[in-house]
Amino acid sequence: MYAYITGKLVSISEGAAVIDNGGIGYNIFISNNTLSELPRLGSDAKLYIYQQIKEDEHCLYGFAIEAEKQMFLRLITISGVGPKMAVGVLSGASLKTLSMSILSGDATTLSKIKGIGKKTAERIILELKESIGEDKLMLSVSAGNKIEDTVVADSIDALEALGLPRSEVYESVIRARAEYGNVPDIVRVVLRGFNNG
Repeated sequence: MYAYITGKLVSISEGAAVIDNGGIGYNIFISNNTLSELPRLGSDAKLYIYQQIKEDEHCLYGFAIEAEKQMFLRLITISGVGPKMAVGVLSGASLKTLSMSILSGDATTLSKIKGIGKKTAERIILELKESIGEDKLMLSVSAGNKIEDTVVADSIDALEALGLPRSEVYESVIRARAEYGNVPDIVRVVLRGFNNG
């Protein structure tokens, strides 16, 4: 299984890019999000890779950031969602929008993505909500912060330790994070909101 590939970006077409590595051109399927992150043709590029091996074909799927690959890997665990559909989902919304929609149970936003009906959207939410809520990388992305910023995830961990359900505090933490930069302040504000509610 490949982890990533680096090389010269040779060509870009709709839904795919070709990277030359050691004189071999690798055709890699990509999402619109990754497409927007690619450098100019002829420049060096790096993509995190997922390899799909079937009897009649081998396919490579590439991602500009590791968080997008992690979302892809989660999506393909869902019954009825294959790699091509997963890339379609990643093309239809930003990683932040996807994560927030799943965490907040927003099936309406997910079902607006081409190829995703309401039932599939609801299944994605049902099966991924918990794992994304426990993933610090995804929480950082969905909060719109740099990957290294774990304030949101740490705040949720602290609130869970105090007995509040992760799924119920997420949106409150995101709102508090816009105003406060540290865990104690966020926890205090969210607890106050729950106690007053």
